[in-house]
Amino acid sequence: MLLSEPYWDHHIPLPKLGPVHSRLVTAFVALICFINGYDGDFVFDDSEAIINNKDLNPDTPLSNIWKNDFWGSNLSSNSSHKSYRPLTVLTFRINYLLAGGLHPIGFHVLNVALHCVISVLMIDVFAILIGGLVHDGRGVKLNLSPKASFLAALFFAAHPVHTESVAGIVGRADLLCALFFQLSFLVYCKAFQGNKSSGDKKFSVLWIFSSILLCAVAMLCKEQGITVLGVNAAFDILMVCNLNIYELAHRLLSRRKSIGGFVSSGLLMRLALLFLGGSFLLYARWRIMGTGPPSFTEVDNPASFAENVILRIVNYNYYYSLNAWLLLCPWWLCFDWSMGCVPLIKSATDWRIVWPLLLWCCLMGLVYQALCSQDSNKRRTLTFGLVLLVIPFLPASNLFFRVGFVIAERVLYLSSAGYCLILAYAVGYCSCHWKKHKVLATLTLLCVNVARSAQRSQHWRSEQSLFTSAVSVCPLNAKVHYNVGKNLADRGNQSAAIKYYREAVRLHPKYVHAMNNLGNILKERNELKEAEELLSSAVHIQPDFAAAWMNLGIVQNSLKKLDEAEQSYRNAIRFRKKYPDCYYNLGRLYADLNRSIDALNAWRNATILKPDHSLAWNNMVILLDNTGNLAQAELIGKEALKILPKDHTIMFSLANVLGKQEKYKESEGFFLNALKINPNVASCHGNLAVLYHRWGKLDLAKRHYELSLRLDPSAPGTKENYNMLKRKLEQRQRTVG
Repeated sequence: MLLSEPYWDHHIPLPKLGPVHSRLVTAFVALICFINGYDGDFVFDDSEAIINNKDLNPDTPLSNIWKNDFWGSNLSSNSSHKSYRPLTVLTFRINYLLAGGLHPIGFHVLNVALHCVISVLMIDVFAILIGGLVHDGRGVKLNLSPKASFLAALFFAAHPVHTESVAGIVGRADLLCALFFQLSFLVYCKAFQGNKSSGDKKFSVLWIFSSILLCAVAMLCKEQGITVLGVNAAFDILMVCNLNIYELAHRLLSRRKSIGGFVSSGLLMRLALLFLGGSFLLYARWRIMGTGPPSFTEVDNPASFAENVILRIVNYNYYYSLNAWLLLCPWWLCFDWSMGCVPLIKSATDWRIVWPLLLWCCLMGLVYQALCSQDSNKRRTLTFGLVLLVIPFLPASNLFFRVGFVIAERVLYLSSAGYCLILAYAVGYCSCHWKKHKVLATLTLLCVNVARSAQRSQHWRSEQSLFTSAVSVCPLNAKVHYNVGKNLADRGNQSAAIKYYREAVRLHPKYVHAMNNLGNILKERNELKEAEELLSSAVHIQPDFAAAWMNLGIVQNSLKKLDEAEQSYRNAIRFRKKYPDCYYNLGRLYADLNRSIDALNAWRNATILKPDHSLAWNNMVILLDNTGNLAQAELIGKEALKILPKDHTIMFSLANVLGKQEKYKESEGFFLNALKINPNVASCHGNLAVLYHRWGKLDLAKRHYELSLRLDPSAPGTKENYNMLKRKLEQRQRTVG
C-alpha cells in the first residue's frame, strides 16, 4: 500500500519522539489527568453495580455472571436493564478477590491503568488512520504521521469527557469495550500485513476471524463493541481498497452499472465475513436478552416518548448537538442529564433549534471536505475522523432502539477518538498557515484539558462533591437535587436534605422516591400529617412501590390509624414478597393491638427472610417474656444468639428471662458478656444489679447500681432499688455490730 506522508504532520508543534518515548508521554498525561481519584469512594451507580451486586461475592457461583445483567438482576426478569456485560463484572469480581472485599482503591487504580493503555494504543490506531497501513521490507509497520498520531493520542488521553468512564468505576465497561475495540481493529489491520500495492488484496481469513472474535469480547464488556465491525468495514473500503466514495457515488448516480474497477471480489468477501459475524453476534445478543428489550420511562428519555415524530427528530438532533458541545467544550459536565435537565423543544420558535442546525452545517462541511477535497491526506483523515466519531455513537443515537438516557458522557469515550483525530488535523492545518504562537496555543489547549480532567476527577472522589457539582450544571434536574438531598440525609443533615428533596418534588411532581425519602425525614421529625400526604401520593402514583407502602404504614401507626396501617403493611408485602423489615413493623403493630400470636408470626417471618434481623429476634424474646412464656423466650433467645453471637441486646433480653427463672449463674454470664461488648448501657448494669440483689450478692449489686446511676441518673426504678439495697446493707451492718 503506497501512501504519501501527510504534509501537515511536519508542522504540528510537537517534538518528534521515538515510539517508546511518545507512548510513555501519552501514558503519563493520561495518568496525571485521573490519578487524583485513585483513592475515591464508590459513587452513584457504583452502589448498584458493585456494592449491592451479589455476583461480585466469591460465595456466589461464578456461573451467575453469565445469567445476570450488569447490575446483578436475572436477564429474564422484566425489571432487568438487559445490559449484558459478564466480562466487566468478572473484572469487578477479581478486584473484590484481590482486595479481600469492597475496597475502592483497587477498582480505581485498574480503571486509570486501562485508560493509560487505551491512550497508548490510540497512537497505533491514529497512525494507521492518518498515514496508512505501511510496512518496511522486514514487515515492520511504519508510522508516517508520528507527530499527528501522537498529538491526537494526547488529546484523547486528556479529554475531560472521559472522567465518568475513568473515575466512575462502572465506567470500566466503556474502558474494556474500548480496549478490545482497538485490538479488534488492529488485528483486522494485520490481515493485510505484507501487501505492497492496492488492488485485489491478499488477506488472512484467520486474522479477520480473530478480529470478529475480539469484537465479541468487546460486546461482552459493553454492547457498543459491535460498532468496531463498521469501523473495520470503512477502513477496508477507504484505506485497503482506496475507494473514492465521491467517484463511486457519481458513477452509481450516472447509472454506469460497471463498478468492477472500484469493488474487488476480495473486498466483497471480507465485507460478507464482517456482515455474517456481526449478524451472528446481534442474534446471540438478542437471544440472551430473553424477554426482549428493556423498558424505560419518560423521565429517562422524554424525547423518545414525544407523540409528534417531527418533535422527536428535532429533540434527538438537539441531543446530538449537546453531545458535540461536550466534546468541543467539556466544561459543563454532569453525572446525570435526565429528569428535566434538558427540557424538550416543543415549537419552532424555541431558540435552541439553532444548535441542531449549526451541528448539521458543521457536519456537512466536514463531509464535503472529506469527500471532495483534492488533498488525499485531508480526505482520509477527515473521513476516518467522522467514521470514529459517528459509528461508535450509533447505539446511543435512538435511531435503532430507545435508550435509557438523554445524554451520557460515558458513551462518548470511543466517539471522542474521532473528535481528537479531527482536532489534531485542525491543529496541523492551522500550524501550516499560522506560524506565530502555535506551540503556545497547542500546549495551552492540552494543559487546559489536563487541568479540567484533574478537576473533574476530583469531583468524582465522593458523592458529596459529585452531586453538589451538578447543581450549577443542571439546576432543573430533579435527580440531581434528590441525590444531593440523599447524601445530606445520610450524613445526618436532615434540615438541608429537606430543602433539596422539596426542590426535587417541585421540579418533578411525580418523583416517588423523593416523596418517600422526604416523608421518612418528616416522620422522624414527627411531622406526621405531611409525611402521610407525601407517602399517600407516592403510592397513588406508583401503586407497587413497596417501600412507600411500608413507610406509610409506619406513619399511620404513629397516627393511631391502626387498621389503615395494617392494610398498608399488607400492600407492601403483596408487592414485595420477601420484605423482612415490613414483617417486623407489622409485628410491632400486632403487639400494640395485643395480638401476640400474630406479632410472633410476623417477627418469625422476618427472621426467616433475614436470619440476622436482630430487632425481630429481640422483640420475640421480649414479647414472650412479657406474656409469661419464659421457657419459650429462653429457646428463642438462644436460637438467636447462634446466628448473632455478639448481639448484646439479645443477650440482655435473654439474661432477664433467665433471671426470672432463677437461673442466676447463667443469667449473670449473659449480662457480663453484654457489658463486655457495650459497657456503657445503664439498663444492663441496673438489671444485673437487680439479679445480684435477688441472688444475695449485695456488694456486687451495690457496685452495678452505682455504675447504672452514674451512666443514667434518671434510670427508672434504679434509684429506688439502690436505696432499698442501702437500707438492707445498713440493717445488716447494725445486726453484725
